[in-house]
Amino acid sequence: MNHPIVLLGRPQRHGPRERIFQLGERRLSDAEALALILRTGRKGEPVEQLALRLLRQFGGLPGLADAHAGELALVPGVGPVRAAAIAAAFGLARRLGEARLLPGVRIESPADVARVVLETVRGARAESFFSILLDVRHRVLALQTISIGSLSETAAHPREVFASALRGGAAAVVVAHNHPSGDATPSTADRMLTTRLRQAGDLVGIELLDHVVVGSDRFYSFADEKFFALH
Repeated sequence: MNHPIVLLGRPQRHGPRERIFQLGERRLSDAEALALILRTGRKGEPVEQLALRLLRQFGGLPGLADAHAGELALVPGVGPVRAAAIAAAFGLARRLGEARLLPGVRIESPADVARVVLETVRGARAESFFSILLDVRHRVLALQTISIGSLSETAAHPREVFASALRGGAAAVVVAHNHPSGDATPSTADRMLTTRLRQAGDLVGIELLDHVVVGSDRFYSFADEKFFALH
């Protein structure tokens, strides 16, 4: 009696490398994405456990992004090669964010603004207020810092915003500021300022397209009046 031959192969792996091809990078956890950069673990500690330990030690991705390569290299199991790879990965992310608002780039969404502001003020303990000058096609002319304030507020006046816009020949502006507390919910003062900016823009003929408030991992767009994740 003949029996069917069953071929036993190696069990299929479903690690981060396989899932990034099957599902895309967005479906990976922070630890899994970091594990792909680290590539290997160390004796007694698989790579994903090492990645998770790093995230916990530095307070998540924001703390890890702010860490110096020399500091990372001192962590057991990391060393200079892996530290350099981590620093380079975050460096590329920052450059991509900055490239979104280079002169000539068209603003596509509030998320474009939020990412750049987040990278610019990461780790800052004071609020900073920014103005993005745009041409008639909503392409970036310049990104300007209007003011830097305190932990809970920044002093920004419509006169400063639109004087800068007039000098720069802007047809429209988007303003943005960060909340060091991490909460992107706009304050009463934020709402009042937005109203004043819209009124001032109407007077001088420069449209205020949006006011974006940036928290630690979310942003608030007055144009949309909704919360959006940064991812």
